[in-house]
Amino acid sequence: MLAKVRSFTQYARLDGPGTTMTRQGTALSHAANQRHTLKVVRGRAPQWLRANPFELGDRGAQSPFEDMFAYLQKCEPPTDDKRWKMVAATMRKLGNERHALIEALHTLQQSFGYLDKPGLTYIAASLKIPLSQVYGAATFYNHFTMKPQGEHACVVCTGTACYIRGSGELLKSIFGAQAVKPGETTPDGRLSVLTARCFGACGLAPVVVLDGDVIGRITPEILEGRLKKVMDHAG
Repeated sequence: MLAKVRSFTQYARLDGPGTTMTRQGTALSHAANQRHTLKVVRGRAPQWLRANPFELGDRGAQSPFEDMFAYLQKCEPPTDDKRWKMVAATMRKLGNERHALIEALHTLQQSFGYLDKPGLTYIAASLKIPLSQVYGAATFYNHFTMKPQGEHACVVCTGTACYIRGSGELLKSIFGAQAVKPGETTPDGRLSVLTARCFGACGLAPVVVLDGDVIGRITPEILEGRLKKVMDHAG
């Protein structure tokens, strides 16, 4: 049974430590599950997430989530692209259970290069998870990106050890040479610059991952040379 609690513009559903989701609409709670807490928050979720209203009614859904969200009832790949089979296989291997979320997001990004609305919706439907929770996980972890990536990717570690040993200077040198900031892609679509909190290689700080290759104890001069070589080869 679903009990209406209150209405407000945005809300967050706290479902354990570190999990926060936002959505616009009417807040609901499952009467049989009192461990979830709802509270008003101020935040910005994408329009396609905020504008998706709750759909209530007596439809005999198998779970409260299926009754609340229409998209959970349609579990089909967005297109005929064969890469969706890889995403589906990852979730199926883990029993299409909620704990498969992170692995599914990893596979989605590895397959398509980034996460988008159709992909997140497909995962939400497959795992029977609210889209807000999938979006929350996708935006919480630094590894995931919601933007199309360039042909080449340069990821600079900004963890404590790397920061102390000059990761800030590395980012400045990249901007000076390629005019691109962290989280952006060059206009020609050839290079994306990202940051990460830690690669687990603090003994090699500062660390950069360029197209999957881990480069430790790197200096701005060496990084500029590596980037120039990559960009010249791409051109």
